[in-house]
Amino acid sequence: MKLPKTLQSKLNQREENNALRKLTAQNEWVDFSSNDYIGFAKSETLFNATHQFLMDKNIKVNGATGSRLLSGNHSLYQEAESFISKFHKADAALIFNSGYDANVGFFSAVPQRNDVIFFDELCHASIRDGISMSNAKAYKFQHNDFQDLERQIQKLTTNNHQPPTIYIVTESVFSMDGDSPNLEELTNLSEKHQCYLVLDEAHALGVFGAKGEGLLQSLGLQNKVFARIMTFGKGLGCHGAAILGSEELKSYLVNFARSFIYTTALSPHSVATILMAYHQLEQEKEPLEKLKNNIVFFNQQKLQLGLKPLFVYSKSAIQCAIISGNQNVKSIAAQLQERGFDVKPILSPTVPEGQERLRFCLHSYNTEKEISEVLALLCTFVFK
Repeated sequence: MKLPKTLQSKLNQREENNALRKLTAQNEWVDFSSNDYIGFAKSETLFNATHQFLMDKNIKVNGATGSRLLSGNHSLYQEAESFISKFHKADAALIFNSGYDANVGFFSAVPQRNDVIFFDELCHASIRDGISMSNAKAYKFQHNDFQDLERQIQKLTTNNHQPPTIYIVTESVFSMDGDSPNLEELTNLSEKHQCYLVLDEAHALGVFGAKGEGLLQSLGLQNKVFARIMTFGKGLGCHGAAILGSEELKSYLVNFARSFIYTTALSPHSVATILMAYHQLEQEKEPLEKLKNNIVFFNQQKLQLGLKPLFVYSKSAIQCAIISGNQNVKSIAAQLQERGFDVKPILSPTVPEGQERLRFCLHSYNTEKEISEVLALLCTFVFK
């Protein structure tokens, strides 16, 4: 059957705006696009450790067989969640099937009617989708602008005899800009106004901290937030996510987070991979050091080549060059890809019109030669 006319019209409009998304096959280009920041997704050591771990425990099953509340809560969950909570200095951890499931589950279940959520205007789609399913009122604040946030909080609470429960939501590393909020300032503001702070650390896990524990914990601020969302599909190179918080929060989510309750659990192999990835984080320092060195080198090179004005300020593994216009940014990305560098264009409406960009993801396995070459090519294509 053909698509309804309204749906076909939306597809046609995307194509006219050079914004139509398509699935592409994997390639052998130099990787500047994946979220595999420290190479765990390609790690034979991790693959073999997971296999051996399962063999040692005589676990030879393929699926979980049901939700965790029915038949899917296999023994590895308790071991993995215990290790994760200790690693992150949290009271408890609850594993979800993905970062999207964790955010949708948390924000649709935790904030209640008459509560208020303040979220950064650049928060990820999964956070926004969860908030849209909540009964709480929600307001966005300007990106990393805590004066704007405090002004909105004060407006809400001044002369209010029964101030609402307030949740503040942001990310430690933003996926499209690669920048970070001032977490010391934010935690102080949250404490001052007795708010519940929720932090998504999807792009900080495996990148920041002595062991890749994330930005918040590297600053010693882990006890100043209500909840942390740690996603495993990026720095850990596997799949799934965990929400960190109190034992009471964990119990609440088990009872009320629909994306946790009504889905088949991760397989034993998936949970074992998460656990082995955490062990590898704790034991293997070299990939993290290589990544940190590459971030420094990338920033030095873009400065030397005069490219710094194009880029959003970032000390993370995500570096973005703003190149306005879908057609323009797609053209430059295609030229880089033709020369063997996998750099992806980020188009509107994923980012606002006029903020289209090339997104460079850095990895521990990128070489300085590769970084120098791709930035030199970018310089040629942009300034020709």
